[in-house]
Amino acid sequence: MQHRLLVLGSMDEFVELVRTAQSRGIYVIACDGYPDGPAKPVADAAFTIDVRNTQAIADLCAREQVDGIITSFSDLLAECMANICAATGLPGYVLPEKMRYLREKPLMKSMFQELGIPSPRSVCVYRESLEQDLAQVGFPCVVKPANGYGSRGVYVLESAEQVRQRFNEIVSDSAFDYLVAEEYKRGFEINMMTWILDGQPVVLGLADREKTQDVPFAIPHVSRNAYPSRFAAQVFEPAREIVAKVAAFTGIDCGPMSMQFFYEPGRGVQVCEIAGRLFGYEHELVTYGSGLSIEELLVDWVYDRDALRARLQGHTPFYDRCSAVVYFHGHEGVVGSVDRARAVADLPGMEDALVFYRPGDEVSHGVGAKPYVARYYISAPDRDQLDALTRRLYQQVQVTDEQGKSLLYRNQMLDYQAALAKYGADLG
Repeated sequence: MQHRLLVLGSMDEFVELVRTAQSRGIYVIACDGYPDGPAKPVADAAFTIDVRNTQAIADLCAREQVDGIITSFSDLLAECMANICAATGLPGYVLPEKMRYLREKPLMKSMFQELGIPSPRSVCVYRESLEQDLAQVGFPCVVKPANGYGSRGVYVLESAEQVRQRFNEIVSDSAFDYLVAEEYKRGFEINMMTWILDGQPVVLGLADREKTQDVPFAIPHVSRNAYPSRFAAQVFEPAREIVAKVAAFTGIDCGPMSMQFFYEPGRGVQVCEIAGRLFGYEHELVTYGSGLSIEELLVDWVYDRDALRARLQGHTPFYDRCSAVVYFHGHEGVVGSVDRARAVADLPGMEDALVFYRPGDEVSHGVGAKPYVARYYISAPDRDQLDALTRRLYQQVQVTDEQGKSLLYRNQMLDYQAALAKYGADLG
């Protein structure tokens, strides 16, 4: 009997997942609230239902005789999948009550404290006690919604008055009437993707998460994620031990878990956030660097756990080849030309070049807006060549408005040697 799989999500990162499942003879149903999701025309069937409407999607699963459900790449989708699995009895990664620890920032912080996991100081900030609450973390601080996603409503602010001015905007991206303030860390930021197998994390990849500060009060935007991390050897064991603690606490025996954390030489690891999913827009880099297919892994989890185990056997995050995703964010405005953004598509080392706007399109930051103007996937035999290609992209890629003015945020390479010198360390 043909398997019938519900893929929760239909944006561009789900297209390859749909095709991977179909290549195994699986009937694939794509579902989310986007009527024009790119994965929907590829799927065997598609439905437009808000992913937060648990009962409606549970009813769909019953009507369509769905025997498996899968998602990844988004905190909201992971949370909704947990709720739908509980409603339908289909296997899920984690129970809804435990998923809350991976979604709600205050609960996550309480989990870190209970497990002895180092993390930046944070506090819940209420409108009526704003100044007293903020005094516990000091300035500058990062303020964010209590259960937001996609970096919406996240700022680096330097005074209580700045927080007060943005309070309504920040809590509007949350289900709660308070925001979270966190001390601003300046160490090296690292992404780690793992797969929990028999309760123990297999580290899929470690990446340097590089940022550039270009817009006042906004958190520095992510300009590049590069695999493997320059600090993979230093952080591998302590970071893996932390994920193992969280997996045990949340009851995840087999499923994805990703962590963002800071590393400072001589001071170790401090955890920002942990999520019950894999990172979207960079999971492809695991394949470029190691050959491991994240899409195959996800489908294995639903239908072939023995294949999943075999696929992970011997996997290492210390890749022989380097890879990176380079992000270009944009100011609001009407696009005049993307010629210089498309011209780099044939450069040696370019794995994929994605330009999301055409002349006449409007770059917007509103709800439902495209998260990037352009995104490039590159690979190289070593980090020096990867960095050289990245610099070339930063110099050559351009998107302009109708008057010829640049719409792109500035991207800047991180000088690791200079940054390490502040700690009395070097790249050796």
